[in-house]
Amino acid sequence: MTDLNSLMIFAKVVEAKSFSEAARLLKMPTSTVSRRVADLEDELGVRLLERSTRSLRLTDVGSEVLEHARHTVELNEAVDNIASNHLSNVSGELRLSAPPSISDSLLAPLIGAFQASYPNVRVQVFITDRIVDQIVEGVDLAFKVGEQLKDSSLVARRILTYRHQLVASPSYLAKCKRPQKPQDLLEHRLLAFSFWTPTKTWNFVRANGKKKETLVFQPFLAMNDYAGLATALLAGTGIGDLPPLVQPELLRDGRLVEVMQKWHFTVFHLWVVHVGNRYLTRPVRVFKEFAAQMAPTLFPSLPS
Repeated sequence: MTDLNSLMIFAKVVEAKSFSEAARLLKMPTSTVSRRVADLEDELGVRLLERSTRSLRLTDVGSEVLEHARHTVELNEAVDNIASNHLSNVSGELRLSAPPSISDSLLAPLIGAFQASYPNVRVQVFITDRIVDQIVEGVDLAFKVGEQLKDSSLVARRILTYRHQLVASPSYLAKCKRPQKPQDLLEHRLLAFSFWTPTKTWNFVRANGKKKETLVFQPFLAMNDYAGLATALLAGTGIGDLPPLVQPELLRDGRLVEVMQKWHFTVFHLWVVHVGNRYLTRPVRVFKEFAAQMAPTLFPSLPS
């Protein structure tokens, strides 16, 4: 059976009047375009193009094949248009769950862009920092943060990778000695994400990866809400860790600055997950792919 992709490449070469220009339009190496046309000629057992250093000329057989190749291109475009129109008519309901730390900076713009493209999809979002039972609670897709997801019943798509940053306000740092290593932090007021636990543990790794240190401490302020911690850090309360997804403009504008840059927190991943043995409706499938494509554009330079 004739390779339809090779036929389309052949038609593009004729249209562009050169292999190099066709390669540019197809976003392929020129050598690949040339090889595919040569393979097509070998497969058919005829010469389609007469090549010279300055021009290409269709053979008589090539002219006949070109007509069919153009029909192949038109058919391919028609199929793509059908699929595109079908996707644009996606409708139904989408139920999501996500942790509070990403609701404003990632989830809101992501859903806004998605519904602008697919206005017939209704979205319900459940914001919580607890583990969600997706089957019992009827959640289609859940955003989860972690190094790895160990639940084998879930299918996970990683959409972002980042590390938390140790930050403080310039006003706080102006009135104290900056820490250089993890143990120096014990001389400071430390703010941490925590819930009813008297101590907190931070694990650090040297930026060059050659050394690790663990710091166990009692937080000056503990809160299970990063947005609240960001407000406290802005007020100059102390030093704390923030995910770069939480109010990223604070570091970008210099209202918070990274502390102890030679020591890093563990790298985390943001996943979008669903139950593996459940049928995925079209809105779920489309949103999953949409999130994977758009999330990196919202955060193009995350610390890792």
